[in-house]
Amino acid sequence: MALYFLLLLPLLVQVTWSEYTPDWASLDARPLPPWYDQAKFGIFLHWGVFSVPSFGSEWFWWYWQGAKWPKYVKFMNDNYPPGFTYPDFASEFHAEFYNPESWAKLIANSGAKYVVLTSKHHEGFTLWGSNCSWNWNAMDVGPKRDLVGPLAAAVRKRGLHFGLYHSLFEWFNPLFHQDKATGFKTQTFVKQKTLPELYEIVLKYHPEVIWSDGDVAASSSYWNSKEFLAWLYNSSPVKVAFGTISFLYRTTLRESTGVGSNFMNIYKWLLSHCGLFEFWYLQDLMRTVSCGGNYLLNVGPTAEGWIVPSFQSVLQAVGTWLKVNGEAVYGSSPWRAQNDSTTPAIWYVATIVCIVPRIQFIDKVIPIMGCYKDDINDP
Repeated sequence: MALYFLLLLPLLVQVTWSEYTPDWASLDARPLPPWYDQAKFGIFLHWGVFSVPSFGSEWFWWYWQGAKWPKYVKFMNDNYPPGFTYPDFASEFHAEFYNPESWAKLIANSGAKYVVLTSKHHEGFTLWGSNCSWNWNAMDVGPKRDLVGPLAAAVRKRGLHFGLYHSLFEWFNPLFHQDKATGFKTQTFVKQKTLPELYEIVLKYHPEVIWSDGDVAASSSYWNSKEFLAWLYNSSPVKVAFGTISFLYRTTLRESTGVGSNFMNIYKWLLSHCGLFEFWYLQDLMRTVSCGGNYLLNVGPTAEGWIVPSFQSVLQAVGTWLKVNGEAVYGSSPWRAQNDSTTPAIWYVATIVCIVPRIQFIDKVIPIMGCYKDDINDP
């Protein structure tokens, strides 16, 4: 379970807007987009070449050939011939059953209000035909088609917001390691790979969310973060029409301290989670929302393009619960206290009290979440 802090940008509707300058004081002044604060719940789709071995996590390549974790090395030795390389997996990434319409329908039925797709993870493989990733993209190898655009269209048709994850660095890209060897005094990788791709996905897909992490030990100056964000806010196609969220990739996260209620009034925060049991999600969802955050639930499609039944059942169960209790989630605001210290299972939002009673059922303690209205608007 990972906690990520996000710099949030606004949904602007005015004919004119502020001119943001490439410095953190100006960029941080951009307010929270109303749609994002009201949405509360989204789906994070991790999909890429790592979906082929489907072992461990999306960090498979690094754990196998970077960190050389024994269980990953053993997995490859047991299942693949000597000399098999990670790029060899790409030809097996067919996505032949990929149906963005069915994905979008499932996500909409889950109650999620936005989607974030991994357009490129740290492996460097892009799910669109990137002009900067020759023969390591979904148009040149594997699916042989754009995987991003059709999903963007499908989710927007259902009234959902669409966003993209894009990794700043790449584990084994030689250009990145050349820059790293100079102490990041050169920017060859940034100028030839990262920034061109970021501009490309904004201009091509108009994402309403940009989640870009993987700054490693390099400063925001190396990544040209401030300059890119100033362009995004002032001149890009999403400057007015879309609210945009950008990962806070500064020199460090030193300016982003605190979590939960202590963090609510500084930056919006996000809890990203994956698992198999809906009651985990419901507890984490309400805990996160009560503390002023958004909840992003991870789903990992298969290399063939399926969302497996276990994930489907979780999404459907969460959607069923939200149809009844969505008033306690969507558009809610943190109350003056988030949690009852004497009854830890109770979490509060403005005008709603949410309770997770613990009941005995077939010899298992199952948390069930329910909500009821209560007058808690007293000053």
